[in-house]
Amino acid sequence: MAEAADFILEQSPGGDGIIRFSGRLAIANVSNLDERLRALGEPVKQIDLSSIDHIDTVGAWLVYRTAKEHDAEIIGADNDAKRLIEAVSGVDESDPVKRVTPSSLNRFLAEIGHGVAIAFSTLLDFLGFVGQVVKAGFVLMLNPSRFRWHAVVQHFDMVGVRALGIVGLMSFLIGIVIAQQGAVQLRQFGAEVFTINLIGRLTFRELGILMTAIMVAGRSGSAFAAQIGTMKITEEIDAMRTIGVVPAEALVVPRVIATVIMMPLLGIYASLMAIIGGGLLCWIVLEIPPSTFVQRLREVTPMTDFWIGLIKAPVFGAIIAMAGCFQGMQVQGNSEQVGLKTTAAVVQAIFLVIVLDAFFAVFFSSIGWD
Repeated sequence: MAEAADFILEQSPGGDGIIRFSGRLAIANVSNLDERLRALGEPVKQIDLSSIDHIDTVGAWLVYRTAKEHDAEIIGADNDAKRLIEAVSGVDESDPVKRVTPSSLNRFLAEIGHGVAIAFSTLLDFLGFVGQVVKAGFVLMLNPSRFRWHAVVQHFDMVGVRALGIVGLMSFLIGIVIAQQGAVQLRQFGAEVFTINLIGRLTFRELGILMTAIMVAGRSGSAFAAQIGTMKITEEIDAMRTIGVVPAEALVVPRVIATVIMMPLLGIYASLMAIIGGGLLCWIVLEIPPSTFVQRLREVTPMTDFWIGLIKAPVFGAIIAMAGCFQGMQVQGNSEQVGLKTTAAVVQAIFLVIVLDAFFAVFFSSIGWD
């Protein structure tokens, strides 16, 4: 067993104190040496290291600190001991490292830059994923036998049939809200009849399909991300690649096709439910009979509004489905990522839908479909 570090305090013939160290001055052997050295009350003029067996950085620091406190001379040190004592003395005498604290403005700009870099990188990755989906679609067109019709039918049920209840209720209530708020404002000018114009144009042109897209993004887009993300965690997608199945063809394309087909149908259904809700409120509050409401609606609502909604619906459906599948494919590591990517899928889909809706509004106005 290695000899523990120790020291004795002797008196020289001149009356000066001498500390003579022995044993191994290493971190595993110093024991209570530090406390004993700090407790020395007598002055020390020399520190003798000639009897030590070994010294490390901790031992060198104890020797150097004791020598500095007593202004003592170190004698009997070999080359290794001298080198270590010189190293620890250099550390002690150097200026302390000052912590650089960035200003609030720098942190703010750094966060903005980091967010922009992530957004740009995500956009590039998403565009690459869209390219993969388009390629997979063309491959399936050339090889119809590889297309999974059963999967498409299953997603018809999940995206469309099971969403009828919530989409219908939401649209019905939105129609009531539009009619009520419009009637309150138009009553000030004695123009309550124009509430029908407001309901018809807003419902078919904008809110019917936009609110449906938001509901589908929150309901089906999140489900796509969670399903595919879970498959990534359980390595099912890796197994599919191993047996020669392309994940984009088996998982993404059926979801995209189902959502693209169901979105126009859900949009028409939502618009009709909103019209019913608005017409009911006009009948009860404004005393406009249903027949008058329908006739006025046909007069003031151009067919272009209906076609605009039908054009936007499949585009929104494709964006929602691909955003959900894209975020699901990004899951890595652990199950926590599934929740994070599911949230990201909903946010990304809603953001892209609103951006595209603004683009469509400007485009259709520029070609005269006001």
